[in-house]
Amino acid sequence: MSASQLIAAARALNAALAPLRFAAPSHVYNPLDYAWAPHELYLRRYGAGPKRVLFLGMNPGPFGMVQTGVPFGEIAAVRDWLGIVAEVGKPAQENPKKPVDGFACRRAEVSGQRLWGLFAERFGRPEAFFAEHFVGNYCPLAFFEAGRNLTPDKLPASEAAPLLAACDEHLRAVVAALQPQWVIGIGKYARAQAERALAGAVAAGPLRIGDVLHPSPASPAANRGWATAASAQLVALGIWPAGG
Repeated sequence: MSASQLIAAARALNAALAPLRFAAPSHVYNPLDYAWAPHELYLRRYGAGPKRVLFLGMNPGPFGMVQTGVPFGEIAAVRDWLGIVAEVGKPAQENPKKPVDGFACRRAEVSGQRLWGLFAERFGRPEAFFAEHFVGNYCPLAFFEAGRNLTPDKLPASEAAPLLAACDEHLRAVVAALQPQWVIGIGKYARAQAERALAGAVAAGPLRIGDVLHPSPASPAANRGWATAASAQLVALGIWPAGG
């Protein structure tokens, strides 16, 4: 199954998001726009399906996908493990406290370090991981209120409704393209959105939905050994073999 379906779905999502306006955040970044080149390269290189497991994040982090266009896209992981480097532009209105420097960014995305670090340690080569797995984000937009990261669940309902509708449609398109057996939310928010958006697919079977602990450094549990905890959750679900 060709990655072209994922690329078409991402383009459709970008078009659906373009007319949306948000009053609550001071700045809205869309990496599908200004960081399309590395995002498309990620989809094209690693998105050919089917995949047994789709890992689903919430939305871009300021030093991850915001900079590289790749979900959880910590720069060293994207550049050195995934082998992706491409030109990144600037958002239409850049927050001076959250600049976009692309692959020249010197800040590290801890969540991305932990996520891709686990996959690199367990599978060795990216081709071995992507043979059965894929990583995406439910929402591609990053929101900032002044210098503070604003997650999608904090948006007013009137602003969230059209955004969620577009993201739901995109997630269903991704699942149709990849035909996963599992969608694993990286954190409870992503799981909840998947359960709602994919209720019909779950009822029809055999798709199942689960979650793992989010690797954010804001989580005390994640700071006590995220890779061990997430691996144990995936083993318990029967997704990964014990000791593999």
